[in-house]
Amino acid sequence: MPPETDSSRRRRITAPKSPAMASSCNLTIWCFLLAFVCPVPSESAAAVPAVNRTRHEWITAHLKRVNKPAVKMIKSPDGDVIDCVPSHLQPAFDHPKLRGQKPLDPPERPRGHNRSSAANDVNLQAWAISGESCPEGTVPIRRTTPGDILRASSLRLFGRKPAGGRLRRDSTSSGHEHAVGYAMGERYYGAKASLSVWEPRVTIRSEFSLSQIWVISGSFGNDLNTIEAGWQVSPQLYGDGRPRFFTYWTTDAYQETGCYNLLCSGFVQTNNKIAIGAAISPTSALNGGQFDIDLLVWKDPKRGHWWLEFGSGLLVGYWPAFLFSHLAEHANMVQFGGEIVNTQSSGFHTSTQMGSGHFAEEGFRRAAYFRNLQLVDWDNSLIPLANLRLLADHPNCYSIQGGVNRVWGNYFYYGGPGRNVRCP
Repeated sequence: MPPETDSSRRRRITAPKSPAMASSCNLTIWCFLLAFVCPVPSESAAAVPAVNRTRHEWITAHLKRVNKPAVKMIKSPDGDVIDCVPSHLQPAFDHPKLRGQKPLDPPERPRGHNRSSAANDVNLQAWAISGESCPEGTVPIRRTTPGDILRASSLRLFGRKPAGGRLRRDSTSSGHEHAVGYAMGERYYGAKASLSVWEPRVTIRSEFSLSQIWVISGSFGNDLNTIEAGWQVSPQLYGDGRPRFFTYWTTDAYQETGCYNLLCSGFVQTNNKIAIGAAISPTSALNGGQFDIDLLVWKDPKRGHWWLEFGSGLLVGYWPAFLFSHLAEHANMVQFGGEIVNTQSSGFHTSTQMGSGHFAEEGFRRAAYFRNLQLVDWDNSLIPLANLRLLADHPNCYSIQGGVNRVWGNYFYYGGPGRNVRCP
């Protein structure tokens, strides 16, 4: 039977017919780092040691940069605070090349994109379930707290992936492990997929588990450009274990540029209904209801910016073309799938889960999946992904299996539990 769908693009999914499976450092920064191990005593500010005043000043200044004046505040049931910020005041417009501007109007969608009603997509995040919403002309931004910053290994790294390998070719040495499907060797102008949403267990705070689309250009050296979107569980970044909608970008292999979500000047949000960094709800259940989200990233052929669509047609916003070097033209690789961080903090492989925490071989209702994998070509048309390559760089810990059928198109199951008898 084909998948049963409701009007939302996060849908209850039924299994397809059984297919064949294919297999920077000055004194101030130094003082900030020291401050992480020097608690602030409960004294007057004048009596606080210089190191701790420096910590306080850094955090206060950073919070002021990322938390913009809001016209409305919404308290989410999960503890988040969502600020409704006038769109022209969002962090992106702190960038010198964007200062004084406003968000652009939507571009033309790729041909072949079946856009349905997005009315129910507004209920896909916990903060919006109560019916509260941000007014037109504002964007919902998850408020950053002092705790969020203090959980980071350093202020410089807050909201960023640490330098090192984050893509499959570097995973062996970096502690980042993947189970992915990918295409390379051509010029790509976007990618689209439906990905199931789960709540994998992350056992160490400094680790994460994610499921995402990568749009990539450049070499795997210091010139690597990526655009990334999906869901992730990251206790260090968010302070909990919920799956959250996220974005990321870099233009120098995660060294000095880029960030998650709206934690730096870069991504321009245009939508008042989706909060980047907020939790997604509900999630898939083992042996129960399966829910997925649609994500589309594509390059506007007229202006050259990279746009992001969530769900059934909600344009979240765009990455301006000037942010990038190679991606200012096109991508030379697209990648779909899961990633975890394995710190080996106890001397053995992590038990952090990928996807559902179950291996790909367990199939529907037990393993996480990507389905209907598509690419955007030079003519701004969506086309089925052909010649999908699959890779699990630690298959005894996290596996992947794919196939093709009439209902799900190109698809794959992926994931795993991490440490087990075959993954010590």
